[in-house]
Amino acid sequence: MVSVLPPAMILLVTMNDNSTPMTSDSSLVSAGAMGLLRDCVGGQPGERLLIVEEPQGVGYYDDEVPHMTAAAGRAMGMKVYATEVPAGLSSPDELAAFVDTLRGFEHVVFFARVGDQLRFTETSDMPPSTMCYTLNREMLDSAFGTACYQGLCEVKSFIDDAFAAASEVRVICPRGTDYIGQLDHSGNPPADVSLKRFPMLVPRPVPARGFAGRVVLSRFLVGTGSNFYEPYTLTLDEDVHAIVEGNRLVRFEGIESEVARVNAHYVDIAKRYDIDPWYVHSWHAGIHPACEFSADARRDLLRWSGSSFGNPRLLHFHTCGDYAPGEISWNVVDPTIYLDGTAVWENGYLHAERLPGGAGLFDAHPRLRELYRVPVRNIGI
Repeated sequence: MVSVLPPAMILLVTMNDNSTPMTSDSSLVSAGAMGLLRDCVGGQPGERLLIVEEPQGVGYYDDEVPHMTAAAGRAMGMKVYATEVPAGLSSPDELAAFVDTLRGFEHVVFFARVGDQLRFTETSDMPPSTMCYTLNREMLDSAFGTACYQGLCEVKSFIDDAFAAASEVRVICPRGTDYIGQLDHSGNPPADVSLKRFPMLVPRPVPARGFAGRVVLSRFLVGTGSNFYEPYTLTLDEDVHAIVEGNRLVRFEGIESEVARVNAHYVDIAKRYDIDPWYVHSWHAGIHPACEFSADARRDLLRWSGSSFGNPRLLHFHTCGDYAPGEISWNVVDPTIYLDGTAVWENGYLHAERLPGGAGLFDAHPRLRELYRVPVRNIGI
């Protein structure tokens, strides 16, 4: 077991007697990092910012984005600290112990996958925290990292409201997915993440309990970031169809050998964590038109699964475990999602202007309107 207590908190800025940064030339600072701290985190001069990063050389994040964010914090007059944490913590006790170390900061920014492990955690002990999906400096300062954060939050809010109000929601895809239902309001409302996301990537998860149908699984299965295990992925040689009724995965259909491999993978992962393998919890599709994965997904599925899901070409399900995000993700490529007959997503394009009341959604965000007009389509598959 890897001990994370106590982490080495390193003060990354020397303050003068007036508690102002000794270097504050914001013109030299990353635009993406400034947007992260200003528009998403809401940092203010004098506040204590903790940047959580993975050890150098791990290869998931590059080593520059935490330093770029630290420089932005210094330029804003924040007191910037940093700590390293292993890529994944293996038990609830380790996660709880780590959260205990975060007290005393006004803001925590994660460039570390442990933030994903905490994203559905309800804890009053954790300071306001942000999970970052900009894995390298190119992503941070691209249209992905610099897109209007507030505008994307407004898109998310419109989508959340539209799903809640819809009498019928239907999901189809070119490979044969046909999944239909509506939000079941008889139980608790669907949980959203407790950490902020940067950039804003997905709407609130849609609970599966009001839906049924066929979901076509293609290319591969991959973990959700809730835990990290081996094998984290399962390559599919042929499509497998998941038959779903509410929260239950009724069966897999397809070539017998492929179905057997998928069933075995589910049973294996469920045994490791003592969870229900056949539970389908929820799903949602990406909303960020500039979310891109330029490499071949099959060569780097771990990084792909942790960054590309925000593209509107991808809809993913949370399965294997009666909690979000579960342990195994299904990825549906180029979905069409109808809300009361209107295709809000159409073949992987998000038409936010088709949402109820969405005609003027981008009036205050013209750059965002242009991103949706010509979205990024490269997602590595």
